[in-house]
Amino acid sequence: MSSITPLLSSPGRELLAQWEREGAFRSLSPMDLALAIRSQVADPELASAVASQLQLRTQAEKKFGSLARTLLWTRDGYEQATRWVLARLHAQRFLDSGAHHVGDLGCGIGADSFAFARAGMRVTSFDIDDEALAAAGANLSAFPSCRVEKRDVTTLQGKDFHTYGFDALFADPARRTGKQGGSKRITSPEDWSPSLDHVLAWGDSIPRLGVKVAPGIPYDLIPEHFHAQWTSVDGDLLEAALWAPELAPEGAGRSASVITADQVHTLIDPQTQAANSQPRQAECGPLDSYIFEPDSAVIRSGTIACLAEQMGAHLVSESIAYLSGPTLHQTPFASAFEVIDHVNLRVKNIQQVLRALNVGRVEIKKRGADIQPDALRKSLKLKGDAEAVIIATRIGGAHRAIIARRISDGEA
Repeated sequence: MSSITPLLSSPGRELLAQWEREGAFRSLSPMDLALAIRSQVADPELASAVASQLQLRTQAEKKFGSLARTLLWTRDGYEQATRWVLARLHAQRFLDSGAHHVGDLGCGIGADSFAFARAGMRVTSFDIDDEALAAAGANLSAFPSCRVEKRDVTTLQGKDFHTYGFDALFADPARRTGKQGGSKRITSPEDWSPSLDHVLAWGDSIPRLGVKVAPGIPYDLIPEHFHAQWTSVDGDLLEAALWAPELAPEGAGRSASVITADQVHTLIDPQTQAANSQPRQAECGPLDSYIFEPDSAVIRSGTIACLAEQMGAHLVSESIAYLSGPTLHQTPFASAFEVIDHVNLRVKNIQQVLRALNVGRVEIKKRGADIQPDALRKSLKLKGDAEAVIIATRIGGAHRAIIARRISDGEA
């Protein structure tokens, strides 16, 4: 029996709602929570289902905010679900394209389907996992136009899409083995379920196609006429998505989308007009007064050269994603640091600078340098009151430690 099943009817539904209203679960450890619920009901499966759901909802608040407490979750569903801010953006893209009936192929617990439905579109959601379907059915039950069906999406063909009346498709191929397989990542797009080639072929029947993919997808696997976008939220790279021309008002190419405090910032290189083209190389130069660390979405999307040109900055070493320039530029696409000094990447040299600055706390960052930040921090034996950032990298061909100060947002 699915862990969701006891929560779909009485008394599980009411018991879960009671615990949500009272909120006592927030102050209890997982063990104490399980014991408290077990003292209320004789059925151990029901008690376990309620306890697990309360814990999953608490974890899911990181992705869905307070809305997470109104939905049913599975462990795999939580790990694979689209974050709510991204699901809303997906839905808006389909809505703006004129889509009316979206096929959500591999819906999981229905996070994207929920966003499509709330945006006013009709949704038919497919998955092969019974537990995920039970959760999706409950989560979409408030929308009469939504249907949830058990279907192996790898068997679907163009005639099936037309039978259902879809005018848009959204696919999220399984890229993990699931809890039975240890929830391991599947790196090769050929081994996703369904494979990337299989999903892209669906676009021959329904041109309005969107696909979630792994952020590390090689550019040469992306159709040149698509738009590929990498998105980070508050500094964490969360997804890459491929959008067919009908869903891409940006046109063909690649972009970085950076979301901070629910504000969406997009960087598009106008010189990259094919999604599968190689990224342009930014110019290299010496370390200057400021150093900038591009957001992961910028790095993955290959838009570093575009960002460098906008900022009047350059790489400090070829193929390492640190930019430097004479002027402070505040941008959502990169973190900024003021350069204080730079020395050989040796403990003694770094110690001399930090002790002179009375530094006792350091943030250590690295790219292109084979160091262990914790080991370096321990070996420095710092005792001061000030803070600094150590950036271990290469400048030109030499390993260096850049001593810097992090620039706060809004600082002039």
